Amino acid sequence: MKVSSIDDSKFFHKGVGIASSTAAATTTHLTVMKTSLFFAGDGFTVYDCYGRLVFRVDSYGPDSRYKDELVLMDPHGRCLFTLRRKRPSLHQRWEGYLHERINGQRPVFGVRRSSVIGRSSVTVEMYRNSSEEYQIEGSFGQRLCKILNAKKETVAEIKRKVDASTNVLLGKDVFSLCVKPGFNGAFAMALVLVLDRINGDDGVYSSSEPNRTLN
Repeated sequence: MKVSSIDDSKFFHKGVGIASSTAAATTTHLTVMKTSLFFAGDGFTVYDCYGRLVFRVDSYGPDSRYKDELVLMDPHGRCLFTLRRKRPSLHQRWEGYLHERINGQRPVFGVRRSSVIGRSSVTVEMYRNSSEEYQIEGSFGQRLCKILNAKKETVAEIKRKVDASTNVLLGKDVFSLCVKPGFNGAFAMALVLVLDRINGDDGVYSSSEPNRTLN
């Protein structure tokens, strides 16, 4: 899955579907690995089914300057999306920008919890197309949730990963991101980063069985 050629016109020509140069004809299965929060260079690395690096996020550590802005990069270090927390916000709102964010640049999408009380779904708003909206339902803390379009169709899914050789369920720092045909893989991974921050802010790291509500 090629991701380096995402640009503004391609991103909005087909909603969040990747243009022909970046689209996958079949479901793309990615492996997401979250690294330690206590060492330099920590963050995420994402691999395709052939073990090739697809996305990465570095310097995602405990330093406060990294908590409010995240950068999703391609394998060569080029910025695909910049994610920034909007403060103040009771709904834990984040906004996404294409490529590196510069002064005066407008975000292309926003992510917020649907409710500030208890567990709730997460809403994704596309700023340049008010009729286009996504809902994220399930439990990211348990690595079991879906991204749904306005028609309630699943466009991407987060699952626990099972080691194929041993049939053992892996820990939550390694999980699967399945992206349906026509959906933007980089956009899906950007949403994963926001979900991880929201989940971490909630302080939910339960080891109990998965449920259907988003932590």
